[in-house]
Amino acid sequence: MMEIEKKFRITPEQEAHLLEGARFLRVVTNEDIYFDRPDFVLTKQDHWLRKRSGRFELKRRAHELGHKMGGTAYDEIEDEAGIRTFLDLPVVNSLEADLSVAGYKPFTKIVTQRKSYEKEGFHVDLDNCDFGYEVAEIELMVTDEREREQALERIETFARHMGLNQTPVRGKIIEYLYRFSPEHYQALVDAGVL
Repeated sequence: MMEIEKKFRITPEQEAHLLEGARFLRVVTNEDIYFDRPDFVLTKQDHWLRKRSGRFELKRRAHELGHKMGGTAYDEIEDEAGIRTFLDLPVVNSLEADLSVAGYKPFTKIVTQRKSYEKEGFHVDLDNCDFGYEVAEIELMVTDEREREQALERIETFARHMGLNQTPVRGKIIEYLYRFSPEHYQALVDAGVL
């Protein structure tokens, strides 16, 4: 499965309109610890290794660098074996210990309260981050890469129908780096990720 998503900054009025008739799914608090090496080898390729509430996940970029399609697409690797294969990381100890030996260290921790909804076949997440940033995500899951552009068009049409601004928005981790880690942020700009 591939996640196609687009992020939006929304006003309270837009949020009310977006959630009108939506089905509430759940509210969760996620603690995300992001990992990379000091040379930012993963994030400079727009791959994101995180430990979410105690479990490792890797979001592998499935879009062109620079988000040229206006949204993002990631393959999500949620099993340890898949993460080890992607990183070419042999099994010696625990995944976290082996990551450390290979030079992967935490570079930030973000705690987010996420409210999730479903509306008209779209998954809608409203994230409120512990560093004072709020962002909405509208996403669709697709099984085939050929469905990416059509899914993004559907998301954009839905967002326009909801009255949402189409201006590009930084996701929470990018916003965090922009605010608190300018060297890392600039490395992503220089690499063409942003």
